[in-house]
Formats: sequence, C-alpha cells, structure tokens
Amino acid sequence: MHSTITPDLTTLHNVSRSAEYRTHVVPMYTDYDRILLFVGKAYHALPEGVNGFQYVMVENVATAEKTIGQLLNNYRKIPAVIVFNFSSDYEESFAQWKTYLESHRVLRSIPFFLYSEHVTDALRELHKQYPFIDEIISRDCFANLDNKVNFVAKFKRLQLFRPAAAAPRVPRSFSGIVSNTLKRAFDILVSATLILLLSPLLLLIALLIRIESKGPVIYRAPRAGSNYRIFKFYKFRTMIADADKKLHQLNHLNQYDTNSKGPKFYKVSNDPRITRLGNFLRNTSIDEIPQLFNVLKGEMSLVGNRPLPLYEAATLTTDEWAERFMAPAGITGLWQVSKRGKKEMSVEERIELDIRYARKNSFVYDMWLMASTPKALIQKDNV
Repeated sequence: MHSTITPDLTTLHNVSRSAEYRTHVVPMYTDYDRILLFVGKAYHALPEGVNGFQYVMVENVATAEKTIGQLLNNYRKIPAVIVFNFSSDYEESFAQWKTYLESHRVLRSIPFFLYSEHVTDALRELHKQYPFIDEIISRDCFANLDNKVNFVAKFKRLQLFRPAAAAPRVPRSFSGIVSNTLKRAFDILVSATLILLLSPLLLLIALLIRIESKGPVIYRAPRAGSNYRIFKFYKFRTMIADADKKLHQLNHLNQYDTNSKGPKFYKVSNDPRITRLGNFLRNTSIDEIPQLFNVLKGEMSLVGNRPLPLYEAATLTTDEWAERFMAPAGITGLWQVSKRGKKEMSVEERIELDIRYARKNSFVYDMWLMASTPKALIQKDNV
C-alpha cells in the first residue's frame, strides 16, 4: 500500500492499485522528512513504496501549487522531488509549470521528473523544449529514485544558491591573504583547544539532555553558509523531539514580519517547544558549543554571519541581499553583538548588519567582535 497524504495536509491516505481511498487522520510527517509530490491521476503506476519518501498525490498543476504553498507556509518544507505524470494535455500543464517555477526561485531547486510508462523519442524532444524537466523516468526508475533525486538536487542547488550577477573574481591583496590565513589558523587553534577543555561539560550536557527528554542529543540541520555552501549545522538539542513538525502551529508567534513579500526569517519568542534545560542552554548560549566542530571542519568560522536555514537563504538570492553570503558563516558576529535576543529587530535590520560585516570582514575586526561577544551571550528574552 502507498503511504500518502492529501493536499490539505491533514489526513493520510492508503492508496490501492485501483486508486480507491481509505482515509484516517494521523500525525503529519510520521517518519518522513522527504516529500514526493506526484501530480497526475495514474496512482496505480507508482510502486508499492519508495524508501525515504512520503507520497503526496494531487490531480493537477493548480492543486500542486496550492499544496506546495501549504508546505512552505505551514511546515517550512518543500517537496524533495516533483513527479509529473505525462498526459495528453501536457502543453497547457507545461505552460503552467513554466510560469509557476519561474515566479518562485526557491522551487527551481526541486528535481522535476516527467513520468511515463514508456520513454519515447517524442518525450525526449519535449525534455529539450522544457528546461525545467530534469529527467524522464519510468516505473523501473523508482528503485533508484533516492540516489537520482540527491544527485539532481545537489546540482540544481549549486546552480541556484549563488549570488545573482556576481562580481568577477579579483586577485586578493597581500593583506587580504594574510588576514584570511590568520583567521583560519585562529579558528583551528581556538576551536580545537575549546573542544578539548570543554569536553567534560559537553558530556554532562549530553547526559542531561538524554535524561530530560527523548530524542538525539545533537540537533543537525542543513544550513547555507558562505557563498551559499550547504552543510550540516550542529547544536545541542533544546526542543522536544520532532519540534520542526509543530512549527506551523506557531506562525502567530513569529517575531519577524511574515506578511511582507520580501525575505522571510523565523524566530519565536517564548517558544513552547523548548525544554526547561533547553531554555537554560539557549539563554546562556551553551547550545552553540557543538558548532566548534563546524569551525574545526572549516564549514564555519568563530566570527561571521549566521548560517541560515535553506528556506530563509532561498529568499536572499537577489543582488540586494546576496552580499551577506560573501562573508564566512560564524558562531558570533556583528548581529549577535548588536542585536541578539532583542525582539524589536526587523528582517531588514538584521540583513543590513550582515552586509555591513561582509564589507568590513578582516582578522582585526573579528578580534574586536570576539572581545565584544561575552556581554552578548546572556539573553534577556527567550528567543
């Protein structure tokens, strides 16, 4: 049986080969983080199961657009792959897809596969006419779908998450080379030393987290750092298990403006998903300590702009905002020193601070920010 969810994202369907439904309400995203959006009426064409994916089945492009909107607005998720079933009215459907994908930049990172029982020369010609189609697949391709999706997604993100109209690369000055070398040497020395010295504290915190609530000790999530580089970001888990799945219930508590058409940031004041220990870890910034491993690996720096969740980074790809990604990703930086934990901060103000740091980025400036960081570590607000 196929494990699927309906477009309103509130019920789970078991779809048989005859496409007859039996419906019952279940928790959203029970064991899956990856959504396969199948668009078309040929439900029977899908195999019994595809490891790692949960099916969302809709009948047409218009319903698919609404479903993707709900996933973005309510769950901060996008489908891992869109599979469109080829049909006789493909010209109208392809025109709809073309318009929709061109108007939503973040969606262009989603692998888009055209499904057909038989891959013909005529379909291959369509593939050439519509660049948003990444590949034509048949039923047999589902056996290796996970690897195919990962490869296509990685390639598309490399093409998409980069500054628009990036300035041509210019030779670095001698002072810039020295500054970058000192910065990396300082990062390695300090992060390795702190990890060694703080190892007893790290073990104690890990034990307390496991005692207080179920779930992993370390929270790992994809983040976009310098030049939109995507990496796994580490923090001590400060929330209940599966907190991400309850995010849509807290939209009204977001301290940033969610009604504007510009960049989207998300931060909840007095988030009810935070555990008692997690609240202490956040207010003292102890939850950030595992990021020292990101620094040691070269994915982050001690000082820089905060790496962003992918759904936030995807809204900052215009010339106006992309400059903030020219700086390294960091544990602390100008934003943390200036405004960390203050409710009145706007999205625009936060990005402007990131851009200001990117323009002034140097080893000497980093040392000043490091010296100013201790007084910013203790937050007054639970955000």
